[in-house]
Amino acid sequence: MIVGKGQAKYAFELKSVSKIQPDQMLPVTKIPDATPGIVSRYALTDEQALLAKLRYNRLIDIFTGVTCYSIQNHLRTTVYSIGQIETDEIYVGIDKSGAHYSLPVQAKGKADQIGVVQIEQDLALCDEKFPELVARPIAAQFMDEESIALFEFGKDSDGAVVKLAERHYRLVPASEMSSEDLQLYRSRRAD
Repeated sequence: MIVGKGQAKYAFELKSVSKIQPDQMLPVTKIPDATPGIVSRYALTDEQALLAKLRYNRLIDIFTGVTCYSIQNHLRTTVYSIGQIETDEIYVGIDKSGAHYSLPVQAKGKADQIGVVQIEQDLALCDEKFPELVARPIAAQFMDEESIALFEFGKDSDGAVVKLAERHYRLVPASEMSSEDLQLYRSRRAD
C-alpha cells in the first residue's frame, strides 16, 4: 500500500488488508425515513446522498448510542505524521456519562470500497486534532438504495485497524413499521 509519511512524503508498506464489506448474515433494522423528500430527489452523488441520510435520520447517534453533532463535512487538513488527508464528515458527541467523542465518518456508495488506510488516517486525525476526545471512526456504505451498513473501527494491541461493530439499517416510510418489527427490535434490545 502507498501511505502518507508527512508533508508530500509517501512510502510503500506491506500490510495485510481485509476487505471491509457488509456482512450479509446480519439483520437489517427498519428506521422511519426522516430524509426530506426534496433532499432525496436532488442529492447528486451516492456519497453526498449517504451523508445526508446519515444526518437527517441521526443514524450515527442510533448506531453509537451517543448524541452526535456534525461539525464539518469534507474536512481537508494536514496530520503531521501523514500529510494531507480528507474525511467525509466529522461529528463530535457526548454520552449519558458526559464523555466526549470524535467520530470521523467515511461514506461510500454501493460500488465503492472502504479503505483501511482511510480509517488509519481518521484515527491519526482524531489523535492530533481532538486528543481529549475518545476517537470512534465510522464508515457507512449503501448496500442498496435504502439500506445502509454502518461500521465502527478501533485498533488492536498491535495497532492494526479492527472492526468493532457493524449494523445494517433500512430507511422506510413510517407506515412500513409493523408491530411485529417493533416486537422483534424490543427482543434484540441491549442495554
